[in-house]
Amino acid sequence: MSDIDAAPSPSGLPALRRLAVQAALPIALVLLLLAFAAVDMRVLSLANLLNIAQQTSYLALFAMAQTVVILTRGFDLALGPTVSMVSVGAALAMASGVAAGYDPGLVLLMGLAAGFGLGIACGTFNGAVIALLGVSPFVATLGSYNIAIGIATTLSGGRPVQGVPDLFSHLFYGGSIAGIPAAILIAALVGIVLHLVLTRTVYGRALYVIGTNPRAAAVAGLPVKAILVATYILCSTLAALGALMMTARTGSGEPNLGGSLSLQAIAAAVVGGTSLAGGRGGVGTAVVGALFVTILSNGMNLTRIDGYVQMVVLGAIVIAGVVLDRIRLEQRG
Repeated sequence: MSDIDAAPSPSGLPALRRLAVQAALPIALVLLLLAFAAVDMRVLSLANLLNIAQQTSYLALFAMAQTVVILTRGFDLALGPTVSMVSVGAALAMASGVAAGYDPGLVLLMGLAAGFGLGIACGTFNGAVIALLGVSPFVATLGSYNIAIGIATTLSGGRPVQGVPDLFSHLFYGGSIAGIPAAILIAALVGIVLHLVLTRTVYGRALYVIGTNPRAAAVAGLPVKAILVATYILCSTLAALGALMMTARTGSGEPNLGGSLSLQAIAAAVVGGTSLAGGRGGVGTAVVGALFVTILSNGMNLTRIDGYVQMVVLGAIVIAGVVLDRIRLEQRG
């Protein structure tokens, strides 16, 4: 067969380009691991791979939280501060229960109620401001970003909140089933449930319709405003769950726990394939993107790359993700 015969036909080129874009991230993951392993073989050790899996479980939850709002053409800049606020609030509730001598089970319920209550309140606020008042997601969540930081710092006095009970830490961090850590099991369970919600329910399908064409969704009779409020509540609830898991890992309520999680979660979702234009993405894109960002961060830590340089790299990843999203949209068009 000649070279001409072997060459793809013009009609096959778009399909090849789509395949190349889809394969880019998995290939990048493998190359990234090999590149870091060439510098430090500890990257491929069993202990480090388990650490990567655990770290990915946290970021995957936050990426899934961002994904559900990005599907509707929004995002949540307040996710990181929400994590800090939930961590402090839950720790304070549990510490007060321990000090009062309450039963460990009741103390645990107090912490869960405080944590999820704060998360739901934040999501309700964001959703109401965006859906009912018509404020853009950027402005609304930027405002709640500062509110959540203020609440977390005020409640904690800017210091870690001690007194988290061992039962809480065991359930959300120290425990395991068949050798699989609790964090990985929780993230996997949430991922399965969320995937079913997005693909098998009317609510899930409505998110894609709203993201693809909000005006058509309204004309079709979908309760767009109610769905948007529910989606921001779901986003903050997932963030609250991740906050509780991270609080169990640190053993205290941390007012700075959220850090740069807002940007990391958006980066993971977008790099994984969730479109900022709305209507495309899902649990799979969030998990793959979270794995990529975690491997990159883990490798940079092991190879002792400066933290400020890591911030530059993360910002570049967000830009690269947006560029890839544009390429995907052009190919679809």
